Amino acid sequence: MGTAIVLVILIVLVAGIGFMAMSRRNTARRNELENAKADARRWVERLGGQVMNLTGTDPASKQAMADASERYTAAGSQMDQVQTAEQARLVTKTAMEGLYYVRAARTAMGLDPGPELPVDREREAAGAVTENRRVNVEGHDYAASPYSGADTPYYYPGGRVAGRPVPQGWYSEPWWKTALVAGAWGVGSFLLFDAMFSGMGGIADAQAWEAGFDAGQADAMADMGGGDGGDMGGDGGGDWGGDGGGQDFGDFGGGGDFGGGDW
Repeated sequence: MGTAIVLVILIVLVAGIGFMAMSRRNTARRNELENAKADARRWVERLGGQVMNLTGTDPASKQAMADASERYTAAGSQMDQVQTAEQARLVTKTAMEGLYYVRAARTAMGLDPGPELPVDREREAAGAVTENRRVNVEGHDYAASPYSGADTPYYYPGGRVAGRPVPQGWYSEPWWKTALVAGAWGVGSFLLFDAMFSGMGGIADAQAWEAGFDAGQADAMADMGGGDGGDMGGDGGGDWGGDGGGQDFGDFGGGGDFGGGDW
């Protein structure tokens, strides 16, 4: 009888400890979710304030503000569906991308771009256009520049699209959008990337880009004597979760990943 009582007590104690541990974990998850949602709302509201109060004055700034407005709409829709902290962080990523477009629009209009935004390693790894380029690929002219202009009214803040880095800069057309919508690059994209960015510092070479490496990965591997290293980029990447963030965001997907995070 005594042994049975001791056993029952032990079972109750173990169950109680397990319940308390589970309760703590659930509380921690709820707190993490609420904190992530609050942070996401803050960035969405900041983007909304800019979208509502800033109007472009030339084709480049108008296009950048149109892209910012698109991100604001997407972030608001995504915010309504958030159920996990990771999903909230992806909302923050979308809003942050919109703010990059706002900064670009303000710069194009000759205004102060505003406060610096948090560093995104994914954007840094993609590199940036550092010189004016004009190329002809398969009979079509493309241009890229560090600055906005009549020939380069389309801005991209830098990041990964369909698993490959697209450098920050101003372009004659949004050549990356087809991959953004379709989730895959066309056969001519390798030729375009090679022609557009060959020899430009801080940007992946064409072979590294085709393999999905981050900017400079091929050179780094060569310096280390590591060969080509296989496909290290894949569809993941970045501090924000990348394409392989492990979250299925249901109806968030739609047509685009807004810079690396599949919804």
